[in-house]
Amino acid sequence: MNLDDLNNVQKKAVTADNSHSLVLAGAGSGKTKVLSSRIAWLINTGQASFNEVLAVTFTNKAAREMLSRISMMLNRDMRGFWIGTFHGLCHKMLRLNWREANLIQNFQIIDMSDQLSLIKRLIKSANVNESKYSARDLQKIINSYKETGLRSNEIEVYDAYNKYIAEFYHLYENQCIRDGLIDFAELLLKSYDLLKNNQTIRNYYQERFKYILVDEFQDTNNLQYGWLRLLIGNSTSVFAVGDDDQSIYAFRGANIDNMSLFDKEYAKGNIVRLEQNYRSMGHILGAANSLIRYNNGRLGKKLWTQEGDGEKVLIVEKHNDLLESQWIVDEIKNLVRNGINQDDIAVLYRSNAQSRVLEHALFLSGVSYKVYGGLRFFERQEIKNVLAYLRLIVNRNDDSAWLRSVNFPIRGIGSRTIESLLEITKNNNISLYDAVAYHSGRSRNNLLMFNNIISTLEEASKKLTLVQLIEYVLEFTGINAFYKNEEETDRLDNLKELVTAATIFSAENNFSESPASLLIDVLQENMDVNLYNNISEQEKITPLLSFLSHASLEAGDNQFESEQPSVQLMTVHAAKGLEFEVVFITGVEEGLFPHENSMSDNSSIEEERRLMYVAITRARKKLYITMANSRMLRGQVRYSVKSRFISEIGEENAVFVKNKEKILSNNYLKSSSRYAPNTNSNKLSDGNMSFVDINGKKFVIGQNVKHKKFGIGTIIKLIGHGEESQAQISFDDFGIKTIMLGIARFE
Repeated sequence: MNLDDLNNVQKKAVTADNSHSLVLAGAGSGKTKVLSSRIAWLINTGQASFNEVLAVTFTNKAAREMLSRISMMLNRDMRGFWIGTFHGLCHKMLRLNWREANLIQNFQIIDMSDQLSLIKRLIKSANVNESKYSARDLQKIINSYKETGLRSNEIEVYDAYNKYIAEFYHLYENQCIRDGLIDFAELLLKSYDLLKNNQTIRNYYQERFKYILVDEFQDTNNLQYGWLRLLIGNSTSVFAVGDDDQSIYAFRGANIDNMSLFDKEYAKGNIVRLEQNYRSMGHILGAANSLIRYNNGRLGKKLWTQEGDGEKVLIVEKHNDLLESQWIVDEIKNLVRNGINQDDIAVLYRSNAQSRVLEHALFLSGVSYKVYGGLRFFERQEIKNVLAYLRLIVNRNDDSAWLRSVNFPIRGIGSRTIESLLEITKNNNISLYDAVAYHSGRSRNNLLMFNNIISTLEEASKKLTLVQLIEYVLEFTGINAFYKNEEETDRLDNLKELVTAATIFSAENNFSESPASLLIDVLQENMDVNLYNNISEQEKITPLLSFLSHASLEAGDNQFESEQPSVQLMTVHAAKGLEFEVVFITGVEEGLFPHENSMSDNSSIEEERRLMYVAITRARKKLYITMANSRMLRGQVRYSVKSRFISEIGEENAVFVKNKEKILSNNYLKSSSRYAPNTNSNKLSDGNMSFVDINGKKFVIGQNVKHKKFGIGTIIKLIGHGEESQAQISFDDFGIKTIMLGIARFE
């Protein structure tokens, strides 16, 4: 294979020897290219066989892109290659070793929504006071324990609350075991336990995987790092790629220290730095470098480009969020008139709450936009309703799926009937499906009819292909008719897309002609019988079960895209991994970006700075940073000062544009009652003033002033009357000051 399209440092990383390596891959430095080339090079040069490589990514999209690149480099089919997310690879490992992991063969994965529903049901059956122990809190606590590797019997009990948590966690574990369910956190923990407790299996995988490659290493949590450690044998070479400057998921459990720990334990100083950037212009990279140097404990790198400096970053300050949004919309229109495609423009914000005023301004101006990261395809209501029926075909004891399906479409089965059935399941330790036989109420016939539907679908699955089965479920259960009657055209379109997704999935996995419940060889494992007899049997899986696992693991990757060019609106977190010609970073103010929740903790401020670094490095050609002196959030007006990040960017890479409006325009005041003066009085409802007149000189909120001592500032609050009036002014260089207007020395 040809490595001529790699730069010297990339080539050094790709052709590294078999020792452990840590690759610091800066934003836009070609890390996916390096990872793909490394795998292809190892196989092409004969250093590794196809089955000796394990590649871990953080998204299914990244895995597909790498597979596509490697396939083109090697000109071979990559099906069966062990590449995927932590959850996807752990799922594969558990499917192959379900007996050793103490699982049923047809175990099913539940997503966060189904997990929450199960917890709510357990709360109800255990008569828990949900006002004291909310379902979402219990879900977070259980998942947090799992992500730190703790089972319910390993929790240290030191008070009544902690004791209850441990007991409820135990109740939840037992219910999942009985129903044959695994949540996302359990996928990793169960796989970790399998490797930790079964030396034969651990030895097998350590000897099999000679080369392990990990993408986005900065985003690993402690359990994921522990799982990787168990796979590292005496002859294993780990190629860890990441960027400590882009570690922004601490709230999900990501541990930035894992990179330094990996260097200490394995790489031992064998670090390759990818610093040449192929995305952004020089001034954008200069702003990013200048900002991130304020963080401590970095492994260290500095981005650079051969493409020239480009335009300086434009930093714009406006009186309020309405003016900020309108300025952004006007600038977007100018960009589009000058040939920029709307799809290549992104507006980023720290908090979802900021999007409303931006959306409103775009809507009023007729600019097409799309909020990126909306409800995921497999999480949409109509899709989950169909998946629930499919899950029951695989496992009629799946109570979560039974509860979702039993009265959809409506069958006259009320909450009292459900409560009665839940009591029966609790007393007899049986599933809801089996509990129907014990029920003697008025709804018995409806319940029996529903169970018969499931039995009929189960029989049909033995004859129909996966695609045919889904089409049959849609018609036989009445789901299609329900949405047609409700004239839910969007939901009907989504159901059609589900059939399309199943068609593509069947073709990709070579079971288009196979009955949905037929056992087939999907995983294509070829294991050494002498090495491990129990794993040597090729495990079987049905097309239906495979598709259900795909739906859970791939949730979010098949979103519908508007064909009309649209400006992209998204949080900075959602922008990770994306890039655009033009980027607007909005609301860059203290308390918003960095977020107010991070103010008391230096490590949190550093994560906020990394988040700003990610935002900056999304831009290729043009970058705008905007702020407002006041904005409406959560129903309240908040007054702001510019973010510390603005000054940390450095003047050599940026142009600062101050507010040009001396006072708010009449049109603006009329359009926004929240800032408009009261025509009957010069007092606002909270007793503060909206404007003050002193000797014919008018002062209003949002007005720019220049003080002889403190310099330029913006009035954010007015208090009192006449000569006694005071103003709170946010000065650029001195922060907020309260000044007597009657004696103030303004220029």
